[in-house]
Amino acid sequence: MKGGWWKIGTVLLLLYVVIVGLRTPLAPALVHASVDRIAPGPVSFDIKGYNTHFTEGSVTAWLENDGQQVCSAPVEVLADDRARVTVTVPQGFRKPLTSVWVFTAKDGPIALHDAFFTEGLGDGITGTPCRPGGKYLRSGLAFPDRAILNETIRNLFFHVPMWFAMMALMTIAVWQSVRVLRSGSLEADRSALSAVHTSLLFAALGLTTGSLWARVTWGGWWTSDPKLNGSAVTVLIYAAYLVLRGSIPDAHKRARLAAVYNVFAYALMLVFLMVLPRLTDSLHPGNGGNPAFSTYDLDSSLRAVFYPAVLGWIGLACWAYTLTDRTERLNALAHEAHDR
Repeated sequence: MKGGWWKIGTVLLLLYVVIVGLRTPLAPALVHASVDRIAPGPVSFDIKGYNTHFTEGSVTAWLENDGQQVCSAPVEVLADDRARVTVTVPQGFRKPLTSVWVFTAKDGPIALHDAFFTEGLGDGITGTPCRPGGKYLRSGLAFPDRAILNETIRNLFFHVPMWFAMMALMTIAVWQSVRVLRSGSLEADRSALSAVHTSLLFAALGLTTGSLWARVTWGGWWTSDPKLNGSAVTVLIYAAYLVLRGSIPDAHKRARLAAVYNVFAYALMLVFLMVLPRLTDSLHPGNGGNPAFSTYDLDSSLRAVFYPAVLGWIGLACWAYTLTDRTERLNALAHEAHDR
């Protein structure tokens, strides 16, 4: 990694991530309805929006259940982010959960999905679709306002790339360990140790940002989730790598044993972080046995910042690794000079 171009690129990427990731607003969204259950007959409820503009133009609202729509009476606008909807709920909706939609010329169509538990189910209703057509004025980059996540969705640009950075450094570490097994190089052993040291720093940052995110969105600092437990076990495995190294005084024997252990630790890391989460449900994105991101979890606006964030944090991790490796090399040379 000679030359400074990649370091400049890393700094620019992270500046872009911080500025755009924190300053881009969330798209307009509905976040709350004042009732959570509806039954056939007239019903009135207040809806609360976020970054909405109800006072700028007319507002249309409707209920939607299994693709069937019921139009509301004229919406009473209370504020930019509050409005009162009155609608006559028919008997015969097919599904137990009903969504409410709102359309404004400024914000376009926005929905609070599955807002109400619905009584009086049946075989369906007949009615005229209510969703207005035509253009609306919303423009510019905006992140989606997902239920539960809300503003914390920005943590996607920090928490997830930390684990990518950790895995990149663990890959460097295992490559250096393979060099040790092939040549017995103590320099490669030192580089493997530097990579593990730096990777554990990013693992700690990943655990910290993840715990904070869990507290806000899931209500607890830690939950029994396969990815959370797998990440904790991975950190413990690599912490044991450091303990193993400290228990062997002979440098060449230490290098060999640590290299073997590192190869197995890397394989276990892939199992705990990439394989096991696919075999069970998880609170993380894409649950149901598939931990990958879906269109719900990652849209185009998020990708515009998330991918640069991954590259930027990996670049910073590699930069930190090179500094750590140089420091360890200088320490080794100082010890050798002292022994002479």
